Amino acid sequence: MEVVTDEPAAPTPDAAGTAVPTLEAVAARAGVSRATVSRVVNGSTRVKPEIIEAVTAAIADLNYVPNRAARSLASRRTQVIALVVPESTARVFADPFFASIVQGVALHLAETDYTLNMVIASEMNPDKTRRYLMGGNVDGALVVSHHSGDHSYARLGATLPIVFGGRPLDVGDEENDTYFVDVDNVAGAAEAARHLIARGRRSIAVIAGPQDMPPGVDRLTGWRQAMEEQGLDASLVEYGDFSPASGTAAMGRLLKRGGPIDGVFAANDQMAAGAYLAIHEAGLTIPDDIAVVGFDDDYFGLTATPPLTTVHQPSIGLGVRMAQTLVARIEGTHVERVTTLDTELVVRQST
Repeated sequence: MEVVTDEPAAPTPDAAGTAVPTLEAVAARAGVSRATVSRVVNGSTRVKPEIIEAVTAAIADLNYVPNRAARSLASRRTQVIALVVPESTARVFADPFFASIVQGVALHLAETDYTLNMVIASEMNPDKTRRYLMGGNVDGALVVSHHSGDHSYARLGATLPIVFGGRPLDVGDEENDTYFVDVDNVAGAAEAARHLIARGRRSIAVIAGPQDMPPGVDRLTGWRQAMEEQGLDASLVEYGDFSPASGTAAMGRLLKRGGPIDGVFAANDQMAAGAYLAIHEAGLTIPDDIAVVGFDDDYFGLTATPPLTTVHQPSIGLGVRMAQTLVARIEGTHVERVTTLDTELVVRQST
């Protein structure tokens, strides 16, 4: 049995006398029936993905608030914030970056009345997450580790306050209403490459991150900027997925090219740790044969042998600022749309 919400057929005024959009208005905008809109709002799995997308877009266009959300708004707020991570459970719990983000968010929310819900929204089932977010269950959402295909979360910003951790690739123009907190990935990567150059390295390779994620794009851009400044070859590029195994594979591919390599910048510490394995297996030493720099400054870098030179990003601080920005948005306080945090090079024994 499918539940149809019991909203009146005609728009009803809110406290300010403005007509409030109804299911019928959403249905007309989406070109579907009232019952179909209700099924989407109530989280039915018996609706085609393209219909869900059309209804979601209509809801955003009309600023429609489902009944469950209306009841929450009548009692002020739910006092709940969602932290959405569009990754697999295995990756979330294996990557120290996410733990730092959660710690930072929790530090700030501890000073408020808000409760944090973590939603591990793998790319296999994004519609379920979006239905949860727009169903009146939370007052706002933080989205981290988003890929270029996750732009629909930004679309939900028309009806729900959302703050991204990192610059969304698909919504980068200055005219949109997307809020995000990021680190200066371009400057950090450029500093890493310049450090290798200052150490006398000239054949410097890069293990870049996924190009459907902002850090992967921006850190590759920073490395290229530094290489081009010095007129050095910027063609020694291989890609990984931010995991140690992908770093090992990418470093192996670089070594198989047969050309000289005396330095490597890996776009995160996990891939740098993976590169160590390939370098050692090739009978080479760090840093005598190949100097290595990573990015993140997490325990992968601290426990590497030799300890890894890396770019420190303030992950806990990133979580704090994301939470501060979202709470300010929920409570109607002015806050900057874009916040960028600085990075810092930490020099250890790998360079």
